[in-house]
Amino acid sequence: MAAGEGIRLAIVVSEFNHDVTYLMLQRALSHAKFLGATVTYVVRAPGAYDIPLLVEKLLRKDDVDAVVALGAIITGATKHDEVIAHQVARKLVDLAEKYGKPVTLGISGPGMNRMQALERVDDYARRSVEAAVKLARRLRAIEEAKFEGETVYIE
Repeated sequence: MAAGEGIRLAIVVSEFNHDVTYLMLQRALSHAKFLGATVTYVVRAPGAYDIPLLVEKLLRKDDVDAVVALGAIITGATKHDEVIAHQVARKLVDLAEKYGKPVTLGISGPGMNRMQALERVDDYARRSVEAAVKLARRLRAIEEAKFEGETVYIE
């Protein structure tokens, strides 16, 4: 059985910094396929700040086991990138806890320039998909597990 077999992923990807996020999406789709996961939805958000609203809608769906959030927050002349990155990350954690489904953070930044964002495309996309698959599988395993006198190991 493939690592992600039976896992249904949704991906929300920011349109902002499209030259970076388009590549992230392609890597994420490729890695999901490699792992055997099914991507049920790909939804484009105008920017990283808009991702949590779309993630919440997807988490309510029965055909989504986990959501991967992809984006690139590139620094500008102010600290706006820090505000966006911190708020989005916090909200995504809150949504994962609220719905009991993984939401992984494939959003690079803050404090990076465009070249650094491009250098991180593969890592952020691949790792966020891999984490979503692992978390979804482990949550299923916890639900199916039953303690019968010996420690249950879930990996």
